[in-house]
Amino acid sequence: MRAAVISMGGDLFTIDLKSVREVFVVESITPVPGMPSGLVGVTNLRGTVIPLLDLRPMFGLDAVATLRYAIVVQHLNWQVGLLVDAVPEIRTIAKDQFLPAPAGTGEGAFPLVSTVVKLEDRLRGVLETSVVLSHFEGKS
Repeated sequence: MRAAVISMGGDLFTIDLKSVREVFVVESITPVPGMPSGLVGVTNLRGTVIPLLDLRPMFGLDAVATLRYAIVVQHLNWQVGLLVDAVPEIRTIAKDQFLPAPAGTGEGAFPLVSTVVKLEDRLRGVLETSVVLSHFEGKS
């Protein structure tokens, strides 16, 4: 699998490159009243309005620092910019590097991390972008 390695709140995650449309520097964020928690606002990307999602609170990560980059991912007809610290690399991940993610706990749990992958002797979460986006798609 080809994957984008992303940094968010000091932790590294991976996203399947098939879901990634683009990475860009976020110049400005316009807050929109009434957006669901996690959706911090919108930005203009070459004439297209892109909603921006900050996943750090959902993972219990430090959400104090301003994130400079967004990685545009798509699910069905909806696309969103996931705010990230950086996208340090794109890499190929072999099948034997994947391990099942631990089972979620609690009734409201949804699997944001579908599996984990071993990179440089550390485990990293693989973000399941379709689950993330379908969770937010119905909350407008």
